[in-house]
Amino acid sequence: MNNTKPSVALVDDHVMLRKGLANIIRNFEHDVLFEADNGRQCISRLEEGLTPSIVLLDINMPELDGYATALVIKNRFPQVKVLALSMYDSENSIIRMLRNGARGYILKDSDPAELHMALLDIQQKGYYYSEMISSRLIRLVNDLDNPEGQLKQMINLNEREVEFLRLGCTELTYKEIADKMGVSPRTVDGYRDILFDKLHVKTRVGLVLYAIRSGLVVVG
Repeated sequence: MNNTKPSVALVDDHVMLRKGLANIIRNFEHDVLFEADNGRQCISRLEEGLTPSIVLLDINMPELDGYATALVIKNRFPQVKVLALSMYDSENSIIRMLRNGARGYILKDSDPAELHMALLDIQQKGYYYSEMISSRLIRLVNDLDNPEGQLKQMINLNEREVEFLRLGCTELTYKEIADKMGVSPRTVDGYRDILFDKLHVKTRVGLVLYAIRSGLVVVG
């Protein structure tokens, strides 16, 4: 296990919050490599050769938001891990950040001890999962690099289940998915529950990660 403490970049347009986070992180005896007001500034610093272990990335920012910034980092700076920072715990926010390469998701009102744990987990394990993501999902994602793992064994889904799964990876509500598929909301609930059972996940986030990791949905 790698016990090297991470260097961290802070990207948040709220200066007072960012400075407070910087002090907290320094108290963890971690280095704050740089701070940025928005995603565009962050990318510029990365292009200059400043390469933190982890970018603590706010979602709602001007010029280049967290979703877009995470995707750029994933594609151009894959060695840099992203920890999403948000005021929101909605499924859509979590799904979008995970799809765009975030290794973890933490709320701004979290206890500093949780932030410390998140930084260490991302550095040492590659991912951080809070109570927002089920333990079953943790096992599925950690299994990604195992060629014999469950995510590599495609489960036999029928055409309508695959269609639902792909639509579930969008920002559509379940009712909007039902309208798009031409079925009732109750039928869509049935597809969801069947997939929960087949894929051994408990949330829509779990369905999305399965679809991404198995190649049913292509990100980027």
